[in-house]
Amino acid sequence: MNDAAIDLDFSDLTATFINCTLKRSPERSNTQGLVDISAAIMRKHYVQVNEIRSIDHDIASGVWPDMREHGWEHDDWPTLWPAVFASDILVLAGPIWLGDNSSEMKKVIERLYAHSGERNDNGQWAYYGRVGGCLITGNEDGIKHCAQNVLYSLQHIGYVIPPQADAGWIGEAGPGPSYLDEGSGGPENDFTNRNTTFMTWNLMHTARMLKQAGGIPAHGNQAAEWEAGARFDFENPEYR
Repeated sequence: MNDAAIDLDFSDLTATFINCTLKRSPERSNTQGLVDISAAIMRKHYVQVNEIRSIDHDIASGVWPDMREHGWEHDDWPTLWPAVFASDILVLAGPIWLGDNSSEMKKVIERLYAHSGERNDNGQWAYYGRVGGCLITGNEDGIKHCAQNVLYSLQHIGYVIPPQADAGWIGEAGPGPSYLDEGSGGPENDFTNRNTTFMTWNLMHTARMLKQAGGIPAHGNQAAEWEAGARFDFENPEYR
């Protein structure tokens, strides 16, 4: 199938990128360099893109939708979450520190998890019908470890993970140039650029398929029926 047979106008889709760098704006974020590539592809094909640098906001730590109800004086998450929830695509992006995701990435995942018990109109968990991916940067090993943690977390709360939904770049192990540093080779790295492009297109294609299909079919995955005990009635074919 050639491109002429594929609708490349994705103006019906929305995407949110959350950059979980530890650097406040306007300090340069190497992670933002990868976000820019993916977001540019989406914008070229008319996806409505929203970008959040989490550390620029006063997001409280915790696993409740509004931590002001649990002892915190300030919490910006309740004002950020509606745009995240309204997005067909969510990309979590962040650096590697000590071989793992940043503290900001962990905090954002925990706040996403705070809404995992909510439900959509079909009685499924609220995040059903959305797709997720991740971008990881650093100058030490750990891309796959960080990506598997992010992608597992997203699918666990209901996001669909397309094929090859992650991309990243690392320089030499130990101290060395970061992605956007002059001479790092990061922006020219063919492997990183290919995977970032594949991830972006797979997110858009999958989000469109889910939207056209009306989401994940609501059968066998509705929390209310399970809680009512219906799914335990294995003798009744209606509930299989």
